[in-house]
Amino acid sequence: MAAFQREIALKQGYVQVYTGEGKGKTTAALGLCVRALGAGFSVYIGQFIKGMKYSEILTLEKLSALFGEERLTVEQYGRGCFIKRAPEPEDIAAAGLGLQKAMKAMVSARYNLVILDEINVASRYGLISEDEIAALLDARPASVELVLTGRYAPAFLIARADLATEMKEIRHYYAKGVEARKGIER
Repeated sequence: MAAFQREIALKQGYVQVYTGEGKGKTTAALGLCVRALGAGFSVYIGQFIKGMKYSEILTLEKLSALFGEERLTVEQYGRGCFIKRAPEPEDIAAAGLGLQKAMKAMVSARYNLVILDEINVASRYGLISEDEIAALLDARPASVELVLTGRYAPAFLIARADLATEMKEIRHYYAKGVEARKGIER
């Protein structure tokens, strides 16, 4: 049992999946984080693949300082975004270590909400297996809300989720050559 005990417990947690080609998966998960913190919950966020200091990380670090690490913990399990190259053994090792940390956090009785950002992409690129994600789902305590984000959510995950939302791109300014903007997309 962890030294820190949650003061507030969820009677029933669920599994949420945010996937699809459209923008907003991480943003939706972080919105849920803000809501949970406001309600007095404790939140763990693990970001797969990402290792860069995106704007959301800077904000989350400030929130963690404000609420305390016992209320908000954020970890990145990436060495930088490798999507434009093949993953290297170090990328696979970082994801594996991240998955171990995420599992430990989820079963610790410390967090009400566990967000695993870009875990679906990590699975798609072979950094972690679908069997490992299934084991994570099997180990989830009933009182923990688990959110898994990223494009390419596997069919088995959508079938096991209590809530699955697909972000569908209808129009995006990327098509006009607009690069990711600080504070908006990164």
